[in-house]
Amino acid sequence: MRLTGLFRQIGLSMSAMIIFAILAIWTGSWIFFAVIYDIDPNLVSQPDDTYPKLAEWLWILFMLVFGLVLAVCFSIRLARRILEPINSVMDNVRRVAHGDLAARATAGDRSLGETAMLVDDFNSMAERLQRTASESRTWNAAIAHELRTPVTILRGTLQGVVDGVFQPEEIEFPALLSQVENLGRLIEDLRTLSLLDSGQLQLRLADADLATEVRQAASLMAPTLAAAGLQLQLALDGGSVLCDAARLRQVVIALLDNACRYADPGPLTLSLQLDGRQCLLQLEDAGPGIDAALAPLVFDAFRRGDTARVQAHGGSGLGLAVVAAIARAHGGSASCRRSGAGGSIFCIAWPAPKGAAAEILAPST
Repeated sequence: MRLTGLFRQIGLSMSAMIIFAILAIWTGSWIFFAVIYDIDPNLVSQPDDTYPKLAEWLWILFMLVFGLVLAVCFSIRLARRILEPINSVMDNVRRVAHGDLAARATAGDRSLGETAMLVDDFNSMAERLQRTASESRTWNAAIAHELRTPVTILRGTLQGVVDGVFQPEEIEFPALLSQVENLGRLIEDLRTLSLLDSGQLQLRLADADLATEVRQAASLMAPTLAAAGLQLQLALDGGSVLCDAARLRQVVIALLDNACRYADPGPLTLSLQLDGRQCLLQLEDAGPGIDAALAPLVFDAFRRGDTARVQAHGGSGLGLAVVAAIARAHGGSASCRRSGAGGSIFCIAWPAPKGAAAEILAPST
């Protein structure tokens, strides 16, 4: 067994105390008896004496007290080193329990490996709790913000009808239906993310011609793409893939909708590559591109880039988060990078072996 961390420190402290005590007793005894013999040899017992003399009893008592004091000093020093981080964790656990999520413990002497690890684990837990609480407040505010506009429009219009301000024939029902559809999409996106976080997102896996599914999803977005000035180009590998086709159509629609809102008019390339082990779905636009610092964050819920474009084109800020959630549910990942032409490339990759149809629960993340 390797002597590491707390075990090593206790072993070293005990060994040091014993060595120091032996050396002190041996040296002290040699000096004591040398002095006693010089003063009066009769003060110490002779070889034929049964019991020690008084001076020897006093020396034994002195050595006993000295050993106890030495042991207490070493114990207090070692106990203080061990208890300092433990007490720090205990105090900060109470602070966290009373709602102070900014509480952090201090490790003190990091040579005590186990206690330092305990402090690090506690601080990591407290930091995660604080981040979760902060994200929860952000989510609540963002959801309230996204729900406020359509609900206000619907309530104002209906209240106007009830009060006789508007006549039913004067109301633009397609506009109201659009607001209801926005609410429906927002609710479904939130449901998808919450199911994934709880590990309850169900995937209905079956062998599907993914190229056909992607093509059908793209055709649904064709009018919207044309209105945004985007010319969609498809480069799709054919073949059967074990996947949840409905969820992946949702991914394609979300990516194309995001491009309609934020990409510059021009070519838009949607490609699908299959190599028998992995599926790679990519969407490349012509610009304006995403800053390198923002690229890793675009798949976070309610994370948005250009404020002016957001105000001009709207969006809930959940589309790409849903894309990443569905990718993770398939055992894959979502990423974003800048293309060589100055645009953005959104990449969804996941393992896709062939197999029998199945229904599974997405793993918790």
